[in-house]
Amino acid sequence: MRARRLEVLVWQRALEPFAGRWSLPGGYLEPVETLEDSIRRQLASKVDVREVAHLEQLETLSDPDRVPNEWQLATAYLGLVPTDADPAIPVDTAWQRVDRLPPAAFDHAAIIRAGRDRLRAKLSYTNVAFALAPAEFTISELRDIYRAALGHDVSATNLQRVLVRRDVLEPTGGHRAPGPSGGRPGALFRFRARELEITDQFAVLRPPGPARAAAS
Repeated sequence: MRARRLEVLVWQRALEPFAGRWSLPGGYLEPVETLEDSIRRQLASKVDVREVAHLEQLETLSDPDRVPNEWQLATAYLGLVPTDADPAIPVDTAWQRVDRLPPAAFDHAAIIRAGRDRLRAKLSYTNVAFALAPAEFTISELRDIYRAALGHDVSATNLQRVLVRRDVLEPTGGHRAPGPSGGRPGALFRFRARELEITDQFAVLRPPGPARAAAS
């Protein structure tokens, strides 16, 4: 989450196939590595991403035509980076908005959309937002994260009510100083757990729909 937008880290290919298009970071699995070990090594060595707060397997891709001239089996992972992390990415790498992706290589646009959809689903029944949020935040700041990830507006009051009822958040006792325009100091909260937990089996954060007409 950067500048109140959901973004994905991609790098621009210099060689064919798909020269000039944007690609997810990745690489080959070494014989002594697990998939997760390989992913963390690739991210650290290639794009300086070391603060991955949550990592989970997304899907396995086996279409024989997904890579020209070579059959490649690939396993995609969803990795979430906290908003306050600022890795020193290479010049050919950039954060791109998920809702405005540039032309992507291979099947990576579909993988990115699958990751976005997985995140949106998990925001409804888990505490996965802990992996995007800083250690401490106001409810307004947390609302911005949910709003950007879900793609629709979220009421700060309802968000606080839902997450407190589920025992997901706890107050820190601190406050955020008012901004230049003044106002009351914002109370600071944190997630009770910094690892994934299921908090509710039912999705409650849904896009607002049209009002239903009363039956007469």
